[in-house]
Amino acid sequence: MDYTINRLIVDADFEAVDARTRKALAANGFGVLTEIDVKATMKKKLDVDMPAYLILGACNPKMAYQAISMEPRVGAMLPCNVILREVDTGVEVSAIDPVASMQAIDNAELIGVAAQVRDLLAKAVAAI
Repeated sequence: MDYTINRLIVDADFEAVDARTRKALAANGFGVLTEIDVKATMKKKLDVDMPAYLILGACNPKMAYQAISMEPRVGAMLPCNVILREVDTGVEVSAIDPVASMQAIDNAELIGVAAQVRDLLAKAVAAI
């Protein structure tokens, strides 16, 4: 089972894909709670250069509340991470597949919520 939902945007500007990603996430009910600039962090902490790599912590509050209501410790697996990474041919966007990440939890209702979140993330990724 794949653990991410992926899309390659060919010959794209990283900042433009970042803006498009945030817009697509918002259109599907997600807000960005956290942002980690991995490239800048690796340069600062290890003095290494790497291509642009950004982690966005996306959250759909309604779905998160449902999941936490069913499994209070599921917050350890939230928010849904979406990465943007510069590759030779453009920018790859990858979102976590919540169904794959929830496999460790034995709760069919939670898997149902995860499937709904997966559908919303897939729509967002496709819209970028």
